[in-house]
Amino acid sequence: MMTNNKIEKLKGTWEYSNAENFQELLKELGVNQEIRTFTTGETFKPRVIIDEKDGKWSLKSENTFKTTTVEFTPGIEFEDISPDGHQITMIICLENGKWIQRVRYKNGKEMFVERRVNDQDQLEVNMQCGNVKASQLYKRLI
Repeated sequence: MMTNNKIEKLKGTWEYSNAENFQELLKELGVNQEIRTFTTGETFKPRVIIDEKDGKWSLKSENTFKTTTVEFTPGIEFEDISPDGHQITMIICLENGKWIQRVRYKNGKEMFVERRVNDQDQLEVNMQCGNVKASQLYKRLI
């Protein structure tokens, strides 16, 4: 599978810089108060590792709460477990230099996630569930 240069830029190790409205998004998704509180703590500094080999992509997220890895082939829907333990169905597509992700929760909630590398070589993550929008920003380590 051919990928363009903007998609290739997603690969790497990224360290959390900041977030906007993330707690409200988690609340909208139905994430419990204990986990939401933890994600506001000073020690919650997720590190994200994005990689690809032979058309298979992976996203590894490491933080003090949990380490999760999602492996996928773009454009193919799959079942997974969310970091807070909910069963989900997910599809991830790579389009126009962006990683477009749709997540469906068994409780009927649906979340959309877009990842892209901005002009400052930072990973921007924009999320939406219902009318709630949130974003995260990561700086490149590798």
